[in-house]
Amino acid sequence: MNIIIALIIFSVLILFHELGHFLLAKANGIKVNEFSLGLGPTLVGVTKGETKYSIKLLPFGGACLMEGEDGESQDERSFNSKSVWARISVVVAGPVFNFIMAWVFALIVIGCVGFDRPVLTSVSEGFPAAEAGLQAGDEIISMNGSRVHFFREVSQFSIFHPGEDVKLVYERDGERHEAVLSPKLDEETGRQRYGMNGRAARQRGTVLETVANSFYEIKYQICTTVESLKMLVTGKVGVKDLSGPVGIVKAMGDTYESNESAGGTGLAILSMVNFSIFLSANLGVMNLLPIPALDGGRLVFLILEAIRRKKISPEKEGMVHFVGLVALMALMVFVMFNDIRNIF
Repeated sequence: MNIIIALIIFSVLILFHELGHFLLAKANGIKVNEFSLGLGPTLVGVTKGETKYSIKLLPFGGACLMEGEDGESQDERSFNSKSVWARISVVVAGPVFNFIMAWVFALIVIGCVGFDRPVLTSVSEGFPAAEAGLQAGDEIISMNGSRVHFFREVSQFSIFHPGEDVKLVYERDGERHEAVLSPKLDEETGRQRYGMNGRAARQRGTVLETVANSFYEIKYQICTTVESLKMLVTGKVGVKDLSGPVGIVKAMGDTYESNESAGGTGLAILSMVNFSIFLSANLGVMNLLPIPALDGGRLVFLILEAIRRKKISPEKEGMVHFVGLVALMALMVFVMFNDIRNIF
């Protein structure tokens, strides 16, 4: 049952992404030939008006297939017949809808259980935070100039910035102070630490605080995804650490199961909504990467067209996206194999 729930959530996220493309295409008068959930052969399909709505065999991915999107078309309602700004709005709509969905999920979670304030519960003796005079109850305001809203940002700083000094701005009794901390090796754990301790326990706020922190949650998830990609590009993590749909669905299933046993169905469902914040924001970021076949790759061609004021040959662009799609499919097969190997 937990795997089924995970698959449903994963499918809803993809469907909402494609819905963004679909709605903006319709709004700009572009003909949509097919709107589908999944990949591969069609299991169920129905045609209403000019659009075929279908469910595919593989429950991963989806598509909003527009007339003339990857080639020439004489139809006056084809994708390439519209202005460059209309096409940009259609391409960007998918990731934007993912960010919107992530915000809605964040609003639900923070409204129910609150948020984790970046307040220290203690400092470890012999580590930089204690030596700089930080105390329990201090609230971290910023780290290296970046505003901090959750304790998770404090605890994860050393993961994304190993060995780096950090300039802190913190608040105590209404007054702000500054300190510069250099990480110190913890011989017990083998990790570089600043010695700032807190808790992930959440507290509920006012309606305005809930809305504001829902936006901060999306910012946090986007930044976490970007920092993780930087670690991948710089070799701090390997390709073997990547997880694809199989691994994600298993992780969601395990999360549901553990939370159900700990707190019942309500807590399990809330944990799924919380997991979906990360997934939806992650999907939005990944699709904006300038990789052929992804929304970001198409956006690159459209931006070049806007700058040059001249269209790039649809056949040439289509070929680039086809090559990118083949490469992405090969990567997906590798990641799926890696997921299966890790499971067993």
